[in-house]
Amino acid sequence: MSLNPLQRQTRRHFFQNCGVGIGKIALASLLAQSSSPSQAVASEAAASPFAPKEGHFPAKAKRVIYLFMAGAPSQLDMFDYKPKLAELAGKPIPPSVIQGQRYAFIQPDAAVLGPQFKFAKHGQSGAAISEVLPHLANVVDDIAMVRSVHTDLFNHSPAQLFCNTGSGVPGRPSMGSWLSYGIGSEANDLPSFVVLKSGGSLSGGAAMWNAGFLPSVHQGVPFRGQGDPILHVSNPAGYDKQAQRESIDVIRQLNQRRFSEVGDPEIQTRMDAYEMAFKMQTRAPELMDFSQESQETLNLYGANPSDPGQAFANNCLLARRLAERGVRFIQVYHAGWDHHSNVKGGVQGQCKQTDQACAALIQDLKRRGLLDDTLVVWGGEFGRTPMVEASAALGRSQGRDHHPQAFTMWFAGGGIKPGITLGQTDELGFHPVEQPVHVHDVQATILRCLGIDHEQLTFRFRGLNFRLTGVEEHHPVDDLLV
Repeated sequence: MSLNPLQRQTRRHFFQNCGVGIGKIALASLLAQSSSPSQAVASEAAASPFAPKEGHFPAKAKRVIYLFMAGAPSQLDMFDYKPKLAELAGKPIPPSVIQGQRYAFIQPDAAVLGPQFKFAKHGQSGAAISEVLPHLANVVDDIAMVRSVHTDLFNHSPAQLFCNTGSGVPGRPSMGSWLSYGIGSEANDLPSFVVLKSGGSLSGGAAMWNAGFLPSVHQGVPFRGQGDPILHVSNPAGYDKQAQRESIDVIRQLNQRRFSEVGDPEIQTRMDAYEMAFKMQTRAPELMDFSQESQETLNLYGANPSDPGQAFANNCLLARRLAERGVRFIQVYHAGWDHHSNVKGGVQGQCKQTDQACAALIQDLKRRGLLDDTLVVWGGEFGRTPMVEASAALGRSQGRDHHPQAFTMWFAGGGIKPGITLGQTDELGFHPVEQPVHVHDVQATILRCLGIDHEQLTFRFRGLNFRLTGVEEHHPVDDLLV
């Protein structure tokens, strides 16, 4: 039995082809964006997924620079001085302390490992800082330390994911993606969420800056520290800007036609990606041109764009340049803090690479008037144990194991009280005894500085409303906030 044309049409085709069909309305709206250059720009700004949006509260910070020290820095050798550890060094840890605890590699008869460096008080705040952080000691009155942070996970990959996405399982949106989705960006020609890396591989991998179930346009964009920030962002020889513009316009028209047919939001993401790439071809060379910086600024950071050995310093300077240009979330990863042996040498080496640039970032933002509305965060995925993991008798120099129960983070800038220290651990630095702060509390605090209620920033997926901070009850750390 043959069917006439009306009978052969599917429901989708009916709506597409009818006089007031949904498909034609969508297509007309998309085509209107390219009717004239000025109209296209206005329509694009209005429809852009990165358009700035108001938060739930007045925001103290406009952007975040998160210095993530992957591998877990030893808080006991940098920030949390414990005289009792020096007194008990070499003696077995009391069994009652570690009873019922889980560790990655520690032995039940592990001995106490004392602080590996001298500590001194600095600034008007009198905060105790290790001798391996002489530059940070100079800006201690501009930062707020929290010595009582704790987390749920004790292995690197899930713990790094937990800090970055709120879940130890891959597939959840990262913090930068949540911010891009929630409040957009002030950058018109750069991504809203940029990732900078140094120091080696990251256990959590690209899942730490993925958009998860959010629209993929909000995922982090990794930048390189030298040359083009993204491979192939520059046109090949003989292919000028006009030809590139015409090519993208044709591709956009084809994508618009396809979008009107199927309504797949990822097609819109693809169109946005092409437009962002085109804009970056103009912005990227200027962004990466450190010759615009004074020699005094380069010396302040210890930066040298031609020296890969200064990758972290270069990335901190690049982070400041991205912040100036309106990027919402700048994630600076530095790996190499996993010191299961030779914790003394390892911490010394890492601080030599990072201390100067971290302090310089705060100084530079402050003198440019950017620190007041830029939130700087420093921390790893967990801390290190008060016990030694391996002894010299085993042929290994002394190191510390993973310690999720307590570690230190510091904050500076937009919305944060400067020159304070919150939280206290017990005499062995094992458990928080005052003002414990969960990783989800840290995330809620960061969102609060940006004017966001962490309980209201949600996305419905598979029938549930997901959020960065999970379903448990967590709160911003009010004592940190201005």
